[in-house]
Amino acid sequence: MEKINRKKLDNGQFLELRQSTEKVAAALSKRLSSHLEVLRPLFIPRKLLGSYVKSAGMEEVSGAEKAFATLQERYAAVCERPFGLSRKLHPPLLPISNHLEITPLQYRLNFPELGEKQVTILSPTQWVVSYGGECPLDRLRAMVMGKETRQPQDMQQALLNHLIPGIFLTFHPALGRLLADLRYQVETRELADLGGLPVVTLKIPLETFLPPDDFILQITQLSGIPAFQEIINSEAIEKIPDPLQKTLRDLQA
Repeated sequence: MEKINRKKLDNGQFLELRQSTEKVAAALSKRLSSHLEVLRPLFIPRKLLGSYVKSAGMEEVSGAEKAFATLQERYAAVCERPFGLSRKLHPPLLPISNHLEITPLQYRLNFPELGEKQVTILSPTQWVVSYGGECPLDRLRAMVMGKETRQPQDMQQALLNHLIPGIFLTFHPALGRLLADLRYQVETRELADLGGLPVVTLKIPLETFLPPDDFILQITQLSGIPAFQEIINSEAIEKIPDPLQKTLRDLQA
């Protein structure tokens, strides 16, 4: 994760900003979900992988062999640790959902002075994009951590559901440019707690911050939940960049 700004808050400021952050985060999430629903026909897995994935049509698709080879390579790089899965994929793959899902990006904040204390930090402006399935990221993490019995088939499907969007953007870069025109920053991030699994993230260019560690600890201890959400800086809303405006200004320079 990139370094995030820190800012001191009193309890009153925190309550006000937390409420506004939750409202903005919900609106942004709804906006992104509606955009992805419109774009869903452009991300149908069989249009990328053709007969390498089971579907009603099973038609051949130009470039599918190369796309599957890329998927095999990326899957083999992450499937063994910590998942314990076989490196070899056997086509045709099981059917993959046409529905794109989003999950707020999360990372861990460590407190070494308190032993093994960790707090999960959630982003209100960044999401992981994947295909829908029976094993979302929270369940995959639970299996890796031993909190849930490992189901190899579900784990494999979860890896594929998160790898394929990135391969789509590799082979069809115009989709990334379209998302950028909608004001999303498209990135690939490696999830360290999941063996470096590379996932596609979409980010609204809106500045967020965290209060000091002692404040975060105080809030999480009071709530009893070891999780905290980044806070949206109210002033940053007025500073959201406009990619089209910048492009036109550059043409005039």
